[in-house]
Amino acid sequence: MSATSLVVGYDELAALKLLALDGALESEVKVSCADLAERLDASNQTASRRLQRLDDAGLVTREIVSNGQWVAITDDGEWELKREYEDYRRIFENLSGVDLSGTVTGGMGEGRHYISLSGYMEQFVERLGYEPFPGTLNVELTAESVRSRSAMDALDPVPIDGWEDGDRTYGPAVCYPAAVETTDGKSYERAHVIAPERTHHDEGQLELIAPEKLRDELGLDDDDHVTVHVEEAP
Repeated sequence: MSATSLVVGYDELAALKLLALDGALESEVKVSCADLAERLDASNQTASRRLQRLDDAGLVTREIVSNGQWVAITDDGEWELKREYEDYRRIFENLSGVDLSGTVTGGMGEGRHYISLSGYMEQFVERLGYEPFPGTLNVELTAESVRSRSAMDALDPVPIDGWEDGDRTYGPAVCYPAAVETTDGKSYERAHVIAPERTHHDEGQLELIAPEKLRDELGLDDDDHVTVHVEEAP
């Protein structure tokens, strides 16, 4: 469970939505607990407590003044709202996947190391049905796809559990079934997007694993354009 989910629930997200409707995504807005309480159909004390929890979770910033408080929604707060938005999109638009575009880029070599660790490899074989090539295909997403990436939060992934080897702890991850398509029509359909569990950092970078080396299978070089079709786990 993430730190945010420990203090923020649906009631706090309802307050966050109202702040966004008032313009708090673009700039600071003046908020009075009495006005917010009326709109939430709650007491002043309850409205104040919800603002405090949003602040504690890092979803808003606040400056308290004599006749109210100036409130702005942070990047983390915007991300939480996007998650809610994508859930509703999935309900009403029957979404089953998301298409992301970008260009192939070189990695730092960390993917090769982590994928090869036995604690992860055993789970890949059991849950994905294959032993991944020791390395990832890194895709730098377009600005539009960075915004669209939050739609993945509405898809059910394959969980990869964290584990320990006695010396250190390795964190959990999630994998989404994916197909990679090149501009000249080549495609590879047995890949997975892999990402640390419950993170929204480095949203501009997508990492993919597959049984084969994707660069060789698709004839890819740095700066080549690809489209990644991400789907829900079966």
